[in-house]
Amino acid sequence: MSNDYQVSKKKTSKKNKVTSKLIYVLKVLVAVIMFTPIIWILSGSFKTLTEFTTSAKIIPKNLILDNYEYVFSTGNFFKYFRNTVLLMLGTAVGTLLSSSLVSYPLARMEFPGKKLFFSIIIGTMLVPEISLIIPKYIMFGKLGWLDSLLPMIIPAFFAFPYNVFLFRQFLRSIPKELDEAAIIDGCSHIGLFFRVIAPLSKPIYITIGILSSVYWWNELTQPVFYLNGDNWRTLTIALMTTFTYIRGGAFVVSWPTIMAASSLMIIPPMLLYLFGSKYLVEGIKTSGIKG
Repeated sequence: MSNDYQVSKKKTSKKNKVTSKLIYVLKVLVAVIMFTPIIWILSGSFKTLTEFTTSAKIIPKNLILDNYEYVFSTGNFFKYFRNTVLLMLGTAVGTLLSSSLVSYPLARMEFPGKKLFFSIIIGTMLVPEISLIIPKYIMFGKLGWLDSLLPMIIPAFFAFPYNVFLFRQFLRSIPKELDEAAIIDGCSHIGLFFRVIAPLSKPIYITIGILSSVYWWNELTQPVFYLNGDNWRTLTIALMTTFTYIRGGAFVVSWPTIMAASSLMIIPPMLLYLFGSKYLVEGIKTSGIKG
């Protein structure tokens, strides 16, 4: 009987080893597929325009840095970088402050119509953002905010529904006994939020901060609508317009230069993920604990 058990245990162990190896190979294949576009972008950034348009080889014949030199010297890269960072920071601060304050009473307090209010907030997520762009454009035009970052930064201070949802789910996972103890000690709801709840919500703050930053770093639609001139142009718009020129009466797109600028644009989101990946996973996982 013991021999049969040992044989069965060995077979199970072999199956587990084979399964783990197959999963490892699958992970490697997925990683290669995911990184292929990034490798292609990096490769193209070191090619000439002729080689880029005529050769599909990953390794360039001659590694050149002319594309990066052009981006830094004549592409106004640093100005567009500054504008994009300001947009990213402004919207991140606005959405963290407003979404957390809106989600606090929905998660920690009881009042008439709470479920209705939350349902309405979640329901607005079903409205496509692009369908609101024209009325918002008219409104911001009357306010004199066009050709600035205000049409994108100011709305962030009025809470985005998805971020409110994530905050609410996370705050519901914090024991309510902390609220009762703080209120008994004479703490108000505002004091409770800033002194107790906010410090315990570090993972979700970092999670939403990263998600918001990456979203606005890569956002193209809204900057294209609201930013008409060059003064507040972001990097995403610059990739569309700055590296295109006319030669012989035809538009020529400098793809290697665009690849170089794109390679530089990849760095900040990757650094954000590397430094905040621990909190990103924890924040998203904890936000789904309670419904």
